[in-house]
Amino acid sequence: MTASLAAREPVARYLATPPLLQHFDRIAQAPGGVARLRELILTLAVQGKLAPQDPADEPASLLLERIRAEKARLVKEGKVRKEKSLVAISDEEKPFELPAEWEWVRLQDLTELITSGSRDWAKYHADHGAIFVGMGNLSRGSYKLRLDRIQYVAPPISGEGTRTRLEAFDLLVSITGEVGMLGLIPANFGEAYINQHTCLIRWLPTLRSKFFPIQLLAPFAQSQFNSPQRGIKNSFRLTDASAMLIALPPLAEQSRIVARVEELMALCDALEEKGRLAAAQHERLAGALFDALASSASAEEAADHWQRIAAHFDLLLDRPAAVDRLEQAILQLAVRGRLVPQNPADEPASALLQKIRAEKDRLIAAGQLKRDKPLPPISDEEKPFELPEGWEWVRLGQIIELISGQHLLPNEYSENLDLEIPYLTGPAEFGPMNPQPTRSTNERRAIATKGDILITVKGSGVGKLNSVGFEELAISRQLMAIRPFITSNDFLFLALSVLGTSFQEKSVGIAIPGISRVDVTDAIVALPPLTEQSRIVARVAELRALCAQLRERLTATDQTRSRLAEALLEQAVA
Repeated sequence: MTASLAAREPVARYLATPPLLQHFDRIAQAPGGVARLRELILTLAVQGKLAPQDPADEPASLLLERIRAEKARLVKEGKVRKEKSLVAISDEEKPFELPAEWEWVRLQDLTELITSGSRDWAKYHADHGAIFVGMGNLSRGSYKLRLDRIQYVAPPISGEGTRTRLEAFDLLVSITGEVGMLGLIPANFGEAYINQHTCLIRWLPTLRSKFFPIQLLAPFAQSQFNSPQRGIKNSFRLTDASAMLIALPPLAEQSRIVARVEELMALCDALEEKGRLAAAQHERLAGALFDALASSASAEEAADHWQRIAAHFDLLLDRPAAVDRLEQAILQLAVRGRLVPQNPADEPASALLQKIRAEKDRLIAAGQLKRDKPLPPISDEEKPFELPEGWEWVRLGQIIELISGQHLLPNEYSENLDLEIPYLTGPAEFGPMNPQPTRSTNERRAIATKGDILITVKGSGVGKLNSVGFEELAISRQLMAIRPFITSNDFLFLALSVLGTSFQEKSVGIAIPGISRVDVTDAIVALPPLTEQSRIVARVAELRALCAQLRERLTATDQTRSRLAEALLEQAVA
């Protein structure tokens, strides 16, 4: 049954037996709920609780006798090797009780071959030829081969590796590194081989179906893969595979279980697809509303957009990603002058700029600041939106001092605790800083001070920001420190956080992308009156606190759903 068909039919169609699956939908709504449902389906399948038993079925004990006779015949005919006897299954090993007509067996009892591939396949790689199945083609949580990346080999006519030429219904298992990934070889797959990192399990002809691959996906089997941990790379031996515990149902019941599992997995696929579609539709709706809010041309227009959002608040803000979009819209409104009302009594930003220029000239005259280079005028084409009354467009270099970082050589580090200055190599990601060892030097050019804004200018984190909390902090060449004149550090941090993507777009270089001092000083910022800066910062802090509360509530809701799902799952497998 296809996922789309499953989605159209009533859920009750799937939940007739067993009754414990009647909570299917409720479990699916919890975070990771569909993945847990898949585990539940596999667990019930292995325990014989997913499909009804039929007294008319040939019991597994008789099936096992036929299997042993078949293996004995194959050994006598020289088609398979005689295997070493394994330890009998003790009662202590059995993790749960099986239905009356089932039997516990070891995996070796059901196979004609358990082996691994050969080494040295690299010299036979080719652009076409036989398919070479590697660990990258195996799956976690599925037994379907991943065929998006296929390699080919041109093997010699005779060679050690040709003993593992794959056949239909062979099951492959990863046995090094990420142990327990699976891949089932389909019919008409063509000539194919494996290497030594993969175990090949070839079932006896009677048992070649999807039942045992399904069983090896179940948590019970996966726990057996995870039990032996050997070596740095982790390995699972062929003897471990041979000794694995397998629950063997009657042959007819195996077919019913496979059909039931595929039916319910199709429903899981439909639920996942429904969730993806709902998430995409929600993202488009929330994105459109929040983008309209963020781009409001006036405070009145922003209020109108907010009313539309407020009318559907619970629906829109029902997931963390939507709260993130809301927070970004708040920042956009803040730096566009749409978050708080303007006050005509505020001293305009033009007067603030005159004060900043006077302060810079005073420091230049005193030899405490280098004379700044003239900045290009701001053209109308560069202005992304219309400013409120009293605001001004400025180049960042007009209102800041920019301190470049400096790389420290080993002999510039100091163990003298009286002279220590923390040294930060970056990137300047927002959050707690972890400075490197300390240094002592008379060179003061690369020292940031408390309140400075750090910006990453080299590497993968270009444009990321942080605020200096140390009295003094030495910074590497990966960073620059932005020191505002008179302007609020907190407001400028907000403005720069919105500019982050534009800095990334300006970065050049492939191995180590970066931006220059000019990229920073020429950046355009909308500057409000100083008193309005304080009101904006306070309002943003207030709204961000509300966003944090929203995230906490969503987390609490998710945790409640998860606990309910866990309780229902425990009930289902009890």
